Amino acid sequence: MDKKAYSNKVHTWGRIWTVTAIAVLFAVPLGIALYYNAWPELNVLWKALISVIPIYWSTAIIEVLTYVPLLGAGGAYLSFVTGNITNLKLPCALSAMDRANVKATSEEGELISTIAIGASSITTTVVIAAGVLLFAPVLPKLTADDSILKPAFDYVIPALFGALGASYFSKHWKISVLPILAGVIVYIFSPTFAVGTLLFITIVVSIAGALAMYKLKIVK
Repeated sequence: MDKKAYSNKVHTWGRIWTVTAIAVLFAVPLGIALYYNAWPELNVLWKALISVIPIYWSTAIIEVLTYVPLLGAGGAYLSFVTGNITNLKLPCALSAMDRANVKATSEEGELISTIAIGASSITTTVVIAAGVLLFAPVLPKLTADDSILKPAFDYVIPALFGALGASYFSKHWKISVLPILAGVIVYIFSPTFAVGTLLFITIVVSIAGALAMYKLKIVK
């Protein structure tokens, strides 16, 4: 299968599964409303949605522009359907491409990213199912406020991204300074800033800073 045929097939199936996932998501509240004959009042629903729609629409656009170049078409479709991109899918894809020493924009990177995200989705499903069945009785005790393990659960995501980012920062420390400073400054002045928007800002700063350093011959 040549590159064009593969790309067309990825986009075809990606669109099919995306529409299917959206239909399933809407089917759940619609099914509940039909079964119980309980429908929300449109004016109340609109008042609730008007305050969150702008945030989610802007975040959705930013995430597409941010994640697709990093994950590739196949990885992006799979990630948006299965979810949990920032916490699991993106780190898995970046780690796999880094170990394979390929770029996200290459054909190899596209394939490795898709495989890594697919494996992550399967593993996540299996682990969650096992966790629900095996750890549900003891998990409330482990995460309770008086548990000695409680602080560890609060730092799982920072530890994950810290370990993942450390390898990139050490290899490309010159171009890492500006986006890190930009993220820290934004977070200081607006700690409730959406993660997707903050990620988009740091990526723009990173690209602009790297381009400026390249023009000034600070980096090659």
